Amino acid sequence: MTNLKVELLFITPQAELLIENVGRTSYLSFPKQQAGSEKNFIRMLLRNEHHSVLEHAYATFRIAGVSRACTHQLVRHRLCSFIQQSQRYVDEKDFRYIEPESIKANAEAHAMFTEFMEQARAIYTKLQGMKIRKEDARYVLPNATESQIVVSANFREWRHIIGLRGSPQSQWEIRRLAIAVLKILKEHAPTVFADFQVDEEKEVINKLKI
Repeated sequence: MTNLKVELLFITPQAELLIENVGRTSYLSFPKQQAGSEKNFIRMLLRNEHHSVLEHAYATFRIAGVSRACTHQLVRHRLCSFIQQSQRYVDEKDFRYIEPESIKANAEAHAMFTEFMEQARAIYTKLQGMKIRKEDARYVLPNATESQIVVSANFREWRHIIGLRGSPQSQWEIRRLAIAVLKILKEHAPTVFADFQVDEEKEVINKLKI
């Protein structure tokens, strides 16, 4: 199970108006800009795959209640900026962990999994008692350890992450993260992300034609 929490810390104000304004520089078509015209302009950008214009708008999220296995996948998106909870400085002797539902549903697997987590916790604590620094004791912490991370990216990169990590082929935890991020972005920039649709039943993101 997961205690996923996604919090929007910052988003470019009036992002869709900004995208239209900077995008019209290519055509010097500023006189065509009027109330509501940003929607059709952005749809045109998406149809023509002029995604570079979307790079002028940004969003920053604080993501909590995810495993290190999940953040290891997320930080591969190198066009983002990241700040993550440090296992070097944060005492993890009371660490929480994420248990996949497939393991929890299997009684034998669940027992093995939780036993291993408690063993890791006990060894971590014993190492600290032996005056081992947290930066070295952390080597026994599992990928299931719960973590927190802040991610900043432009809209083009968020679209890439959402499309890749929200697909049925993606791993369940980061897929749920992508869905949570998309729902927030659709509230603030609905046209930019209009071609992404959440299938709540299957917990996947589908891409539509505009």
